[in-house]
Amino acid sequence: MTALPDDSWLLSIRPQPDRVTAEEYDALPEEIAKAIEIVDGYVVYCAAPTPDHQTAGRRLANLLERHARAAMGKGHECLTVNNDVDLRLRDVPLLNRRPDVALYRCLDRERGERLRAEHALLVVEIVSPGSETQDTTDKLGEYAKAGIPHYWIVRIDGTGVSAIERYRLDRAAMLYKHIGTLMKDEPGEAPVVSNPIPLTVDWAELQF
Repeated sequence: MTALPDDSWLLSIRPQPDRVTAEEYDALPEEIAKAIEIVDGYVVYCAAPTPDHQTAGRRLANLLERHARAAMGKGHECLTVNNDVDLRLRDVPLLNRRPDVALYRCLDRERGERLRAEHALLVVEIVSPGSETQDTTDKLGEYAKAGIPHYWIVRIDGTGVSAIERYRLDRAAMLYKHIGTLMKDEPGEAPVVSNPIPLTVDWAELQF
């Protein structure tokens, strides 16, 4: 086996000594917490999203929020939509993700209620070149095991959102089942989905 050169950057890598607890994470300043995720107690740094990624997330959140308000106007429970929101999936070992977009039941602000998996109706991850495995494998399993009913994997091209892969939780198996992929270039009317809330995917709203 060949030894590493003395100046190799690999020699500077050190394992994280201890797992981060929920209490330690809660004590972090927001500017630090928003730059990391915690997986099984270990810190995972989140690369800064590209402008196109940010724009896609904002457009998706706007679309979801508009239809959430319409659903509430027809008697649906209170709903909130946010980008890059802190989502607690498990306390021990700590599993904390920050989905690109989340649709969830309104939290009790007076009690300082934290967003947890049981509040979430839908989480959305926008695939970046470096996040393919995380979004399509790791988070697909984590969100399902946490019991979140719906998961969307979104892909973008140079003009905006190009595809939305939709998954629904099979509660018996606690796994997601692929229920269809919406494609921007498919002919016909704008697609309509009924879950987790009724909404029409107007591709024009999701363009850059």
